[in-house]
Amino acid sequence: MAASSQPRQATYDAIVIGAGIQGSFTAYHLAQRHRDTLLLEQFILPHSRGSSHGQSRITRSAYARVPYARMMPDCFRLWQRLEAEAGTSLYRRTGLVVLGPAGDPELEGCRHSLGADQVLDATALAQRFPGLRLHPGEVAMWDSTGGVLFADRALRAVQVGAAEGTAWGSPALSPQPPPTTVPTQDVFRQHGGTLRDGEKVLRIEPGAVLTVTTTAGVYRAPRLIIAAGAWTGALVAPLGLRLPLQPLRINVCYWREKEPGSPSAGSTSPCFMALGLRGAPHGIYGLPALEYPGLVKMCYHHGSPADPEERDRAPPGAPQPDIALLSSFIRSHLPGLEPWPAVVETCLYT
Repeated sequence: MAASSQPRQATYDAIVIGAGIQGSFTAYHLAQRHRDTLLLEQFILPHSRGSSHGQSRITRSAYARVPYARMMPDCFRLWQRLEAEAGTSLYRRTGLVVLGPAGDPELEGCRHSLGADQVLDATALAQRFPGLRLHPGEVAMWDSTGGVLFADRALRAVQVGAAEGTAWGSPALSPQPPPTTVPTQDVFRQHGGTLRDGEKVLRIEPGAVLTVTTTAGVYRAPRLIIAAGAWTGALVAPLGLRLPLQPLRINVCYWREKEPGSPSAGSTSPCFMALGLRGAPHGIYGLPALEYPGLVKMCYHHGSPADPEERDRAPPGAPQPDIALLSSFIRSHLPGLEPWPAVVETCLYT
């Protein structure tokens, strides 16, 4: 969207800063509730500078935190509703394997949310998923609701829409591409919302009616929601808020199958998570081959401190202990994959 030569001025019921997954869906639900809503994004959409880009994310019912587990039935219903409204598929049900040391507290929490009958021993796991190995003292659980959310597709269904010529990714990247139907229009603006991308917020002035000044306009609203991810700390610091937020640079790794198309790994495998393993306190997660043919996505759920403005400037030759950790996990639990990543991308956590 091209910025106007004259500063925009407008008043809304609510302003949302940040058009990642949190901000976009907050704005969408506000607009659904007939609130005149402005969604601001500092970068031109779509972009890959924050936490919400990429084709795939895991969704599941297996949560150790009880409130999350209780929310998931409603979450799946809301995804189905958005699929119907946007006219596109957003979710592929693959199932999810959660594995780790027997008795691990987080693993036990997941078992409680799933039920005792979902526990798999090494023999049962090997029969169902020959690519995954358990070691003595480890157990696995099966979450039949788990699967892949098409992240870019979900964001664009809310934000941009095919009416503006949005492409949904290259089919060549996916050996089993999701259904090709695309939305006829984005659902946020269908409900009357206003989206301004390429507008960086310069100043927030509190009050009964807040004022938000951007590089292209001045906007006012009685409600402000900040969903700026790694940029949140710097955005609210001038207001006297010192939030304990730490942006992290995450390595997003893709690992090649030793035998392309084998049943032990690839596009037909389930998602998986490894919790409580020695040397991997933050957990490991993996998704079937989707973004790149024959490359399984697997990452460590932690990273190194980063400045979001300098996220692509990792020091050359910097150690990457997370990749060494993942390589060790592959050798011991996923021997059907090559033990060194074929593609490494980056993402920000906060």
